[in-house]
Amino acid sequence: MKAKLFTALVAFGTALTAQTPVSLEQAVQEALANNLDLAVQKYSVTIAEARQITASLRPNPVLTVSGQTLDVLGTHYNINSHAGPNQLNIHTDFPFERAHKRDERMAVARQEKSLAELGVREMMRQVVFNVQSAFVDVQQAAENLKLAQDNLQRLEGVVTINEARLKSGDLAKVELERSQVAALQFRTAVQQAQLQLDQAKTQLQFLLGRKQPAADFEIAGSLRRDDLSQPQTEITRLALDRRPDYLATQQSQARSRADLRLQLANGKVDYSIGTEYTHQRAYGVGGSSLGVYFSVPFPVFNRNQGEILRAQREIDQAGSRVDALRVSIYTEVEKAYRQYSVAKQLLTSVETNVLTKARSVRDTTEYSYRRGEASLIEFLDAQRAFNDAMQTYNDARASYARSLYLLDTVSGATVSGS
Repeated sequence: MKAKLFTALVAFGTALTAQTPVSLEQAVQEALANNLDLAVQKYSVTIAEARQITASLRPNPVLTVSGQTLDVLGTHYNINSHAGPNQLNIHTDFPFERAHKRDERMAVARQEKSLAELGVREMMRQVVFNVQSAFVDVQQAAENLKLAQDNLQRLEGVVTINEARLKSGDLAKVELERSQVAALQFRTAVQQAQLQLDQAKTQLQFLLGRKQPAADFEIAGSLRRDDLSQPQTEITRLALDRRPDYLATQQSQARSRADLRLQLANGKVDYSIGTEYTHQRAYGVGGSSLGVYFSVPFPVFNRNQGEILRAQREIDQAGSRVDALRVSIYTEVEKAYRQYSVAKQLLTSVETNVLTKARSVRDTTEYSYRRGEASLIEFLDAQRAFNDAMQTYNDARASYARSLYLLDTVSGATVSGS
């Protein structure tokens, strides 16, 4: 009774610790929460928020306290002295900014925060596509492993039959050895397929932000196979409306305009209003005075000409970047759409013209070989042709799925919420 209970507890603990298969949606959410590169990029938003605080600050007033005494050289004040009495000065200056400099600084800081947020969204777009591509790699590697295992199982079945035929004297020993060598080759193919699957899983877990890859990591879901419902022109329009990198270039142009307004404001001189309290006293005789001061620099040499010119050039540069990225997006959409079209045609062609025939030839040749009506070479050729056809089919399915994810990425659908 105790032994059964212990076995049940062990089985229950194993079930609890087993990895639950991860779907693509779960993988994307985990990557967005834990991806290390994305975590670094998110700090740019908090840094921009800190700069907003700095931009909103007003200049500090200045307090100056000074004193004068005649006791340093041992001289004392007296009525016949030509020097003045001991003196205490308290001076304050209050700077006043002109041309709405603080408002312009805050406007630039807001634009920079928006740029930082768009930078995070652009990083999210890249992370999502990388996870989707890595997920397809795992799915493709799993299909290839399944195919290799099926091929090995068939060859091992043939070897078993050949061993029985050899014992009955119906088969030459060299024929059995040929089938054993072929089975050994397919066993190597299984090991290679398993290695590729393990590597694909490790890469996917790295993109998910997992510090220690799990050996029992599994995924759920099949390769994507839906049809595209939008024409190329609509995909291009959506890309220009919601791509974070394109929006960021437009925001950069707006930020440059705000910076130009700030630099023009900085070219206006500020002034300061000061007050000074002075107290003089010696040998019981003293007096106080209060003064008001106004100071302003003369903009003879420095009128912020260089920074104004720089801001103007940055506006032109940002406009050129917008134009360049627009053309680049047109190109990206066209290439992605062409890739989708070719992948769809290839997948349809393989499914319609290749798979059924290759499977039929393999099954017929295997049946004939088991009956002694076909040679081992003919059967192995048919098996390899079927294997090549299935590999092509798996590659075509994976390419088609990647093309759909690529179109989602270039159109900005992965970060638009639609």
